[in-house]
Amino acid sequence: NSALSSVLARSPTMKPLRLLAIIEAYSITGPARNLLGFIEQAERENVSATIVTYTRGEPDNLFITTARRQGITVETISESGPFDPRILRSLNAIVERVRPDIIQTHAVKSHFLARLAGLPRRAPWIAFHHGYTWPTSKARLYNQLDRWSLRGAAKVLTVSQPFCDELAAIGVARHRIQVIHNAIPAGWGSAACEPEQVASLRLKTGIPAGRKVILIVGRLSREKDHLTLLAAVHQLSRTLDVHLLIVGDGPERQRIEQTIRQLGLEDRVTLTGQQPSAQPWYGIANIAVLSSLSEGSPNALLEAMATGVPVVATRVGGIPEIVTHEESALLVQPANVAQMEGAIRRLLTDTNLATALKKQSHQRIAERHAPEARMQRLVSVYRELLG
Repeated sequence: NSALSSVLARSPTMKPLRLLAIIEAYSITGPARNLLGFIEQAERENVSATIVTYTRGEPDNLFITTARRQGITVETISESGPFDPRILRSLNAIVERVRPDIIQTHAVKSHFLARLAGLPRRAPWIAFHHGYTWPTSKARLYNQLDRWSLRGAAKVLTVSQPFCDELAAIGVARHRIQVIHNAIPAGWGSAACEPEQVASLRLKTGIPAGRKVILIVGRLSREKDHLTLLAAVHQLSRTLDVHLLIVGDGPERQRIEQTIRQLGLEDRVTLTGQQPSAQPWYGIANIAVLSSLSEGSPNALLEAMATGVPVVATRVGGIPEIVTHEESALLVQPANVAQMEGAIRRLLTDTNLATALKKQSHQRIAERHAPEARMQRLVSVYRELLG
């Protein structure tokens, strides 16, 4: 506490730092939420930020309105397609007007456009690598662009050691890669656990009283592997009264709906679609699951831990860096229906185990994933680049 107070006391005298953050976001996904949270906190470190994002057709969206409501300056670039050549002129014009000290980008598209537009010549460029999604062959082709783009960044920040190794394997100099895990407030989601809110949401979703609720939160894309979880729920439903809540939307929705029908799970699964916030859904969950084939530092895992929902997760990416098997979560091999079904069954039937995991995981959030600590690490990286 004394160290933090000392830093905060020095902040007003530190040189102002102008940050330009380029991100493609239409809703409040994990990277978008982390960016907005960082900007809000970084003001105390004398950091002012402008966000650049893209629009198609509609002049704004949930992300833009949320950022502006927070008091953040948002510059929008209207585009006709993913790589509209006019974007390059627009990016350069914004950089000329804002004159940032640091430019940061999020995800493949923004990395590629920043380097193609020559932005690294205008200010030090930091690329945030959140991992790759695999929705289509076209998207997988776009992912290959990072082999060229990221080699031009002064610094690449990623969220797990496996991602660091992957980046080094595609040619990014290892000394320019740094791992910084995601963060979440320790009290996140506490309001979702209020009895009135829990009862209201259960009634709204039509889940029968006494039925155990399994929750998965995230984009409906192939790397999240909802199909393995559905197969596990199908087996569980033969002996346990369970209900699966799938929060999120994405390109795999049709395949997921088809699998639900094939397994006869229509009355055991609810797809909520995209939600403004996942918080309320953790309040009615008995267990949270991450069935992913690939992950970095998943916000869904941190959210469950902060809300006090015991977790079953696959042993992939940065997940084992955040939780420990049998101590703060149960970890299983990816795409293994038997292991997933067994781990979920254990948590739903062993109250003592579930309670112990919840206590330990919530403690880890408070000790290792405080937003203030993440913000200060990022600001340190920025100021080090500026000498």
